[in-house]
Amino acid sequence: MIKHLLLNILLSLVWVALTGHLNYVNFIFGFVMGFFILWILARSGTMQDKGYFFRVPKIIMFIFFFLYEMFKANIYVAKEIITPRYKMSPGILAFEHRLKSDFEITMLVNVIALTPGTMVLKISDDRKFIYIHSLDLKDKEKFIQKLRNGLESKLIEIIR
Repeated sequence: MIKHLLLNILLSLVWVALTGHLNYVNFIFGFVMGFFILWILARSGTMQDKGYFFRVPKIIMFIFFFLYEMFKANIYVAKEIITPRYKMSPGILAFEHRLKSDFEITMLVNVIALTPGTMVLKISDDRKFIYIHSLDLKDKEKFIQKLRNGLESKLIEIIR
């Protein structure tokens, strides 16, 4: 996987050098072209590890999913702050996660902390629970299901 990523970055840098324009659009275009070149080589049987070609699209989809969720949370928090009536019901909950490694837990905690309206308070000593503060916690079960079926499951897909 790392070998393919480095080769893809090298191909995108070669593209930038050949075109002579160093900007992020040109680099991303070279990265996409390099991805498709490596994908064609993998389909022809010259590469053994094909996991890279399944993981990169999942990572890109996760980035778009997270940006969409973050945008929704920003709009919700801004609307709640601007409106004169206080409708939020803050609360703390213990979220039992399905993650195995410290890296997976760290990634989930960082994604939760980046989402407006939520903050991670503590990870339990046995690393089974994450204590989360939310600005609007009307239904704890709904919040847990949204977190489990959204961020946690998508992170498990791309990390494992």
